[in-house]
Amino acid sequence: MEISAAGRLEVRITAADVGKRVSVRCLVEPDVAGGKFTDTVGVLTSWDAGVLLITRKNGEPVRIAESALVAGKVVPSAPARRRGPAASYEELARVVARAWRPVESEWLGGWELRAAGGFTRRANSVLPLGDPGLPLDDALAAVRRWYGARGLPAYVQTATGAEGTQELLCAELERRGWVREVTAEVWTGALAPVADRAEGAGVVLSREADEAWLSRYQRKGVSDVALRVLSSGPSVWFATVPGAEAPAAIGRCVVDGRWASFAAVEVDPGQRRRGLATEVMAALARRALDEGASAACLQVETDNAGARALYAGTGFSAHHAYHHYRAPEGDAGVGRG
Repeated sequence: MEISAAGRLEVRITAADVGKRVSVRCLVEPDVAGGKFTDTVGVLTSWDAGVLLITRKNGEPVRIAESALVAGKVVPSAPARRRGPAASYEELARVVARAWRPVESEWLGGWELRAAGGFTRRANSVLPLGDPGLPLDDALAAVRRWYGARGLPAYVQTATGAEGTQELLCAELERRGWVREVTAEVWTGALAPVADRAEGAGVVLSREADEAWLSRYQRKGVSDVALRVLSSGPSVWFATVPGAEAPAAIGRCVVDGRWASFAAVEVDPGQRRRGLATEVMAALARRALDEGASAACLQVETDNAGARALYAGTGFSAHHAYHHYRAPEGDAGVGRG
């Protein structure tokens, strides 16, 4: 917190700092003598009618009464990363998007509208990596019409927690009634340590997801559209650890320049805690290294404790959070064609 030369805490932020990363301290109960303090760090997304809205790294919005402020200052836009490959949000977002392509897409300025028959939100949501070329309300109306014409709900994928992410857009969507349904994180790490964690023995690699691989994949009854999404990307590899009736473990990796994007690492529940997930990732990592990659990324949901422990033990750490916002119910702006 900022402390004046006289030793007093000071508020050194104003409404002009909206859009900047700030650190503030406020009284939990301003009207109670000796009340406790609480600190909040995040992006100042609005300051209206005496209330500050700060969006934390994980996307959580925090509302703070201006009257409760004790201290505040602008802080660097992103903390220095102590480990893992350096990467901007936009670079990672584009890499992850290329590893999970929709079957149909259209550009609205710098926004990519993506559709794949409803198979995963990632392939059926807007990826906004620039200006849509329209006022926000008009752009959102166009989005709703586009997805409505395909019989799909309208989703916008946003990100928080890194330099260049979209805290302001998140706040604007929430003001308009868009509902955040899912939050996950993109983690990054060096690729070589993943390959060194295990021998990768017994792992079979293939360019295609065969019937055995699909029998272990968590999404049953995979359609032709889903297969097209799973097979999309610059250089796609599928890993399988054979089992008696179905594979004991599977995984997927897409090599894209210096990046290897891991996904669909799944293990037979009856064979967990045998290191099979590590074996799968090691085998895929070796193949990615052979193709010239050096960095790795993956996506993990915030409530998946087992996966988070596995990836942390392999040297990964969180880079940013991403969220899917669903359009509010109603017919406004939605085409019926």
